[in-house]
Amino acid sequence: MPRGLDHLIHLVRDLDAAAAAWETLGFQVGPENRHPFGTKNRIVQLPGFFAELLAIGDPGLISEHGLRFFSFAAFHRDRLARAGEGPSGLVLESLDAKADAAAYARTKIGDYAPFFFERRGVRADGSPVEVAFELAFAADPAAPDLSFFACEQKRPENFWSPAAQAHPNGASAVAGVVLTAENPSDHHVFLRAFTGIDAFRATSSGLTFPTPRGEIDVLTGEAYRRRTGLAVEVGPELRLSALRIKVPTGAERVVPPERLYGLTLVLEA
Repeated sequence: MPRGLDHLIHLVRDLDAAAAAWETLGFQVGPENRHPFGTKNRIVQLPGFFAELLAIGDPGLISEHGLRFFSFAAFHRDRLARAGEGPSGLVLESLDAKADAAAYARTKIGDYAPFFFERRGVRADGSPVEVAFELAFAADPAAPDLSFFACEQKRPENFWSPAAQAHPNGASAVAGVVLTAENPSDHHVFLRAFTGIDAFRATSSGLTFPTPRGEIDVLTGEAYRRRTGLAVEVGPELRLSALRIKVPTGAERVVPPERLYGLTLVLEA
């Protein structure tokens, strides 16, 4: 079954400073949440999708990777030390994380046990709420600085909030994400298995996977420059380079990574 975009992880060192940068661009950013495994986040929510601003909260709570265990916190701790701030995870929607984990094992892109966790959240009105998730992890050796997983919401009625989705800049939906690579076609096997989408488009510029919620583009460096007006370093590895968000006509702009802690944001009508 095709999987739509669920969220993008924006890894940063200073959670509040990054949130302030998003707020300066006209986004509403939620309050801080703490994970039981050592990370913390703040969320920019859109209908069915969110940007997760992520930082290390308590290093002492971080578990290391183990047999059939992908440590979300250890990956991002190590990724931050190795590659710095920026987009560090591409997450798809799951309706059944256990089935997705089995599918990823079957297609040989990840043999990890599903990971369940819950945490306390805060509604837009300030009232506390409990949310829970189950994750199915995948891995691509050609993308060492990216985490990939499908996320099943166990209590979606407690997570999604129209009030949290009301942004001063009028942002209304996710349009897609943009990955880059020297040879985009080298990555089609992994992305087909990860997304569950066989009917993707291939051109001289790259690949496009039309998911049920937003597009996943994989572009060459030159195609990325034409799309965004920005240069990006490309190599054989797959990199997550930009997030595309729909805004009202007249509010279109490209926010370069130096303005947003390593993430390029494409605001488009």
